[in-house]
Formats: sequence, C-alpha cells, structure tokens
Amino acid sequence: MKEDEILALPYRPCVGIMICNHDGGVFAGQRLDSTSDAWQMPQGGIEKGEEPKVAALRELEEETGIPEHAVHVVTETSDWVTYDLPHKLVPKLWKGRYRGQKQKWFLMRFTGDDALININTEVPEFSAWAWLPPEKLLNLIVPFKRDVYQHVIQEFKAKTK
Repeated sequence: MKEDEILALPYRPCVGIMICNHDGGVFAGQRLDSTSDAWQMPQGGIEKGEEPKVAALRELEEETGIPEHAVHVVTETSDWVTYDLPHKLVPKLWKGRYRGQKQKWFLMRFTGDDALININTEVPEFSAWAWLPPEKLLNLIVPFKRDVYQHVIQEFKAKTK
C-alpha cells in the first residue's frame, strides 16, 4: 500500500485496560505472536453497537480470565487516544482496513486474587503475564505504542495509588 492510501484509512475503534493491583503493579502480558519482548496491557476491538466500558470488561475476561466482579472501574481517559501502525504492518493486520487504532482506555483496580488470572483462554493472546511498575512497562512495549502508553500512564497516575 502507498502512504497516501494508508493515511486515508480510518482508525479501528478499540479499548485498552490498565488494571492495577493493590501494590501499584500494572497487569502486562507478553504477546503470544511475538518472539521478542512485546508486552502490553489488555486491549481489543469494540463490537458494533457495543459501549466502550462493556467492551473493556469483555476484553479483560477474554484476554486474562479476570471476571467483572474482580475489578472496580476507576475512570476512563478523557478522550480517545490514537496510534498509527508502522506502514509495513497495515496490509497484514485487520485485512488492511485500518491505519491504526483509536482507543478509549479504562483504569481498573483488581480486587480479586491472582488465582483468577488465566491467560490460557479460548483464544490466547499472551504467553506470560506479570504485575509491572508502569515505568518498566514503557520499556517493554513495542515502540509504535509507547506514546499511547505514556499518555495513559500519565493521565491515570494520580488515581493508580
């Protein structure tokens, strides 16, 4: 695809979840489809007609096994946050229909026990998981998502304690 074709594409509507435990750690998973360090917080697409908060709770359980009753939704980002994929990835992801994602992020407090976490889900996305300090996560995220993560961590900083 040519650059002007890519830039004309829309963003894929998506949600992201920053889930914190009682120690201030943030849930992060190592992407199953990556051989290098590619850790991320749970995220996923919004289905047609689905509210972002509902999508976030659905994605959380689909990717981590964490049920809705084990979290408290603290807040959401004040606006949508976007990122562009590297142009070489655009034709490979989402059938080449999107230039990147626009995401509504939710901060959730984990109120359950770690035994509830199960990344061996029906359609697994992660090969490993950990509770990480937000600053460490920034060093493990793929570079094209780093600005989004910095924005989200900064916006939620006062409410993660």
